[in-house]
Amino acid sequence: LDENVPVAVGKVYDLVLWLLPKVEHFPKSHRFTVGERLTSHGLDLLTSIVEAAYAREKTPLLEQASRKVNSTRYLLRMAKDLKLMSIDSYGFRAEKLAEIGRMVGGWSKAAAKS
Repeated sequence: LDENVPVAVGKVYDLVLWLLPKVEHFPKSHRFTVGERLTSHGLDLLTSIVEAAYAREKTPLLEQASRKVNSTRYLLRMAKDLKLMSIDSYGFRAEKLAEIGRMVGGWSKAAAKS
C-alpha cells in the first residue's frame, strides 16, 4: 500500500481480506444473515477508513469508522457464538479489531486537534 496511508488502513484491509473467504464457508443458514452483515460492515469500515486517509475533513469519517469497528466486533462475536468460526480464529481477529479500534480512536483525536 501507499507509504503515506495510515497503518490502520492496511490493518482493516487485512481483516476484510481474511473475512471474505471465511464467510463463504458459513453454513447457508447464516451466510446470508450474519455473514452478509459481517462482510458489509467490514467493507464499510474499509471504505470509511480509506476515505478518511484522503479526506480533508477526517473526523466524520473516522467517527463512522469507529461505529463500524464496534458493530463488526459484535457481529464477529455472534459468528463465534453460533460456532461459525473457531474460538482461536475469533480471538485472533477480535484482538486485531481491538487494535484497529484503538488506532481509529487515536487518529480521530489527532484529527480533532488539527
